[in-house]
Amino acid sequence: MAKRMVIMLVLMAAVVGGLGFLKYRQVESAIAAGASFQIPPTAVTTVIAKRETWPATLSVIGTAAAIEGVTVSADLPGTVDKIHFESGESVHEGDILVELDTRQERAQLANIEAQRDLARVQYGRSEQLVKAGVISKSEFDTAAAQQKTTEAQVGDIKAAIARKTIHAPFSGTLGIRQISLGQYLAAGQAIVSLQSINPIYVNFGVPQQDTPKMKIGRSLHVTNTDVPGMAFSGKITALDSVINEQTRNIQIQATVQNQGGKLRPGMYVQVELPLGEPRDVIPLPASAINYAPYGDSVYVVTDIKDEKTGKTYRGVRQQIVKIEGSRGDQVAITSGLNNGDEVVSAGVFRLRSGAPVEINNIVKPSNSPKPNPEES
Repeated sequence: MAKRMVIMLVLMAAVVGGLGFLKYRQVESAIAAGASFQIPPTAVTTVIAKRETWPATLSVIGTAAAIEGVTVSADLPGTVDKIHFESGESVHEGDILVELDTRQERAQLANIEAQRDLARVQYGRSEQLVKAGVISKSEFDTAAAQQKTTEAQVGDIKAAIARKTIHAPFSGTLGIRQISLGQYLAAGQAIVSLQSINPIYVNFGVPQQDTPKMKIGRSLHVTNTDVPGMAFSGKITALDSVINEQTRNIQIQATVQNQGGKLRPGMYVQVELPLGEPRDVIPLPASAINYAPYGDSVYVVTDIKDEKTGKTYRGVRQQIVKIEGSRGDQVAITSGLNNGDEVVSAGVFRLRSGAPVEINNIVKPSNSPKPNPEES
């Protein structure tokens, strides 16, 4: 019995030892495989850093706004009797746009004018009679009051008739007509929009750090890529008194000569403000920048030596850069890069310093100083 127990223990020890040795070899193989494992390279696109001279301008997006702009409406209710304008035409201040039916008011005016004339005659008689002592002073005062009352009533009806003739409040360009002949208009109902667009305002915001450079009278240029050949010059005419708490921008208003009326209220435009002498920068596509609270950075492609194997591979190193301004799809790098550096232009969110990369420049991100995106 004891002999059998010894044999069983020996066999169990041999089995356990064999399993332990097998497991040891497996762990050893896994460690060796892990030591030799290499992270697969990340596919990226790159751009070669080239120094350029940029004019010292601030480029922002602005919005055109009319110097004067109203929706012409009816002051009093009434029926449209005559329309003196066509949609889209230009008008001058004081031009008659619409006449409402005033037949009822004119009939009332004729009645009140007759009462006024009678009151005048009675007042003249009362004035002579009170001097002769025929009537009392109170009767004369009543006649005088009646005469003034009828004069006021005549003036009130004439004002109502005048208010039913609607004039252009200023010179400008009309919009689309919103009324028809014979239509009843309620008080305040829209008739047509009127915009004064030459000259025209251009409103835009600039960062608070550029506020000291914004001066009344500073010249600027206005363009719009949707209208080829459209370029205008203007001057800053007003600065807002506060800075927006959300954007930290200050609102600027410029006045631009709008010959031909190409700029329309509500249209977006590109505004360029010359700020000083030209400067040397390295322009990169905006997609190349890794924005972070501690500082903006890019990834530069270079040869990196693997500490484990001693082999050299193509990888990236993270480089802190300084950004000052933008133009179109590009941002201006003023420090942190050298001319000729190969910089990752797309795929930076997947990288870390030292990561291997595979360059594929078949499809590159947009990198134009004057992009003209297609309408979607």
